Amino acid sequence: MGKLLVVGGLIIAGIGMLVMLGVPVGRLPGDITVRRGNFTFYFPLVTSIIASILLTLLLALLRR
Repeated sequence: MGKLLVVGGLIIAGIGMLVMLGVPVGRLPGDITVRRGNFTFYFPLVTSIIASILLTLLLALLRR
């Protein structure tokens, strides 16, 4: 459990560094945005798929 918490913290810190450097994390092509008047709906479809794949690979590597 300790390793998982450390790795999770490092991942969050890494994403934070990418955001600080200006890398667009989120708002990728394929994400759905609907704007109508004063209403905005944002569904991060592609971002969710990429995050799922990366987490699956990371957890598979940690199990070994």
